[in-house]
Amino acid sequence: MLGVFGNWYKRKFSDPNALMLLLFILIMTTLLYVFGEMLMPVLVAIVIAYLLDVPVSRMEKIGIRRWIATSFTLFIFFVICFITAVSIIPIISRQSVNFVQEIPLIWDSTQIWLTSLPAKYPSLIEVEYIKTAMAGLNERVVEFGQQLLSASFSSIGNIAALLIYIVLVPLMVFFMLNDKQIFVSSLNSILPAERRLITQVGEEMNTQIANYIRGKVIEIVIVASVTSIAFTLLDLRFAVLLGVLVGFSVLIPYIGAAVVTIPVAIVGLFQFGLSSEFGYLMLVYAIIQGLDGNLLVPILFSEAVSLHPLYIIIAVLLFGGLWGFWGVFFAIPLATLVKALITAWSNPRLEENIILEDK
Repeated sequence: MLGVFGNWYKRKFSDPNALMLLLFILIMTTLLYVFGEMLMPVLVAIVIAYLLDVPVSRMEKIGIRRWIATSFTLFIFFVICFITAVSIIPIISRQSVNFVQEIPLIWDSTQIWLTSLPAKYPSLIEVEYIKTAMAGLNERVVEFGQQLLSASFSSIGNIAALLIYIVLVPLMVFFMLNDKQIFVSSLNSILPAERRLITQVGEEMNTQIANYIRGKVIEIVIVASVTSIAFTLLDLRFAVLLGVLVGFSVLIPYIGAAVVTIPVAIVGLFQFGLSSEFGYLMLVYAIIQGLDGNLLVPILFSEAVSLHPLYIIIAVLLFGGLWGFWGVFFAIPLATLVKALITAWSNPRLEENIILEDK
């Protein structure tokens, strides 16, 4: 067994470039795991910088000085964010409050429907089973309400953190965009001389992450806007709130679409019942999901590395458990990173070089 492990280690890590790549990944993973919460504003700034780097670089190519291009792009970006926040957040807040207030009514209607099942289907459903199930559900609802209340109180303490984001993140984004070449040169000077594989994986991941961030933001905006408009035209209550939820559900491939279907179906059933309007609602929702998965995603992520759905789900569960929201957001790029690392370590040229060196 030790001989097999030794041969595998020699074949994969005898090259100093492969060993340096492994050490670099371990160091970066440890830093993110230990200091991830403290570095969260930096990660947010990096995401925004990736999003805005294309327009800044294009303006620089046509002769505009980089600091002017950076300042103009940031100004337009934050103006759009401010207008969106002022116009959308009050609507979402109002609909969220109304939705929370109507949860007891929805739950009462659900209980009435459940208690009517034994009378309709006496041979299939027993009364005691319904009572036991409702008691368990009531306990879960109470626990969820307590958690929601405690979360709302704890969020008051996050106002200071929000102010930090408002002040520090724009400054860091400006410096990252304006002094991009300086930071790249500084990083290259820190890296060891045996960095061929680090550079290879880094260049591939830089392209992948940039395309993913821009594509994912565009996908969220398009899906949320189209869904909100469709739900509004269908006269569905909480249309904007549910549309935004559907938009953000694309952050979690496969799982997000399945989870967000539950509140859409619950609100539709509570408002329309089992009627043709409810059928139209679910049909429109299914069409939007189908167009997103089969048309929008292939267009936006045509340059992305294809990954099997099972690998994506595992990546969402793993990285989401490690780093929460940002782990979910970067699940696909991180899974792509793992694939790039495996490809780099499995490179036939690497093994051939090692064999030649042994001879």
